[in-house]
Amino acid sequence: MTLHPPRASAPTDAAILAGFADAALAAGVAIRRIEAEGIDPSHKADLSPVTAADHAAEAIICEALARLLPGVPVVAEEAMSLGAQVDCGNRFILVDPLDGTREFISGNGEYTVNIALVENATPVLGVVYAPARGLLFAGRPGAAFRALRAPGAPADAETWTPIACRRVPEGPLVVAASRSHGDPATDALIDRYPVAERIPAGSALKFGLLAEGKVDLYPRLGTVMEWDTAAGHAVVAAAGGSVTRPDGTPLTYGHEEAGFKVHGFVAWGAGGPGAAGD
Repeated sequence: MTLHPPRASAPTDAAILAGFADAALAAGVAIRRIEAEGIDPSHKADLSPVTAADHAAEAIICEALARLLPGVPVVAEEAMSLGAQVDCGNRFILVDPLDGTREFISGNGEYTVNIALVENATPVLGVVYAPARGLLFAGRPGAAFRALRAPGAPADAETWTPIACRRVPEGPLVVAASRSHGDPATDALIDRYPVAERIPAGSALKFGLLAEGKVDLYPRLGTVMEWDTAAGHAVVAAAGGSVTRPDGTPLTYGHEEAGFKVHGFVAWGAGGPGAAGD
């Protein structure tokens, strides 16, 4: 009789999310080291800035993901900018190894590492980590979290603090807006609502502010990339909010034919337009 080794069980959502967090925390070590040594930015073909930290973080993350979810396709920003071709299928990972490179270069600390698992065109698991702040946001279906973790620390997911979007009020809103990428169309959308406070911030940190109930609305009508939004989208959805296209239709992912571009989005807290059940 031939004995076969037991088949390894697939990791749970919680285990995958903790693995994403560990990868982001490890990437944070390289990012902070390069930041301390001195940043020497260059520019990609689209004239967007890139640094050694972007590439180092992406290498660390992709190696970790290959161990965590072997065989699952990875769409990572720097590889794609160099012409990589990826067949996404129904399940794939989106990676932005350093979201907010302009913030990184400026030294204001408002940059993040974003990792998301997409299934059937929807981001279901996501981690947004800000190495300079030691701030981690994470989300899986039905549960979103916040934690303080220094780069290189273990994820220790059992100690994460649960968070949730607050319900969008009837009166004036607190709005998050891009610090470095404002545009007239986004400003016009914000002006349609009574605003109590407008909070500028860089990178995917704005999704975290929404997920932990500090803001009610985060719109951006300019074109971004799927790896910019997927992790934050997953965290906000897990916290009870919504992220849609500007017209309110579902924001979906895996659009290789469109170059993985996202032509604007609107993110709301609980009960906002586009939220489940509304």
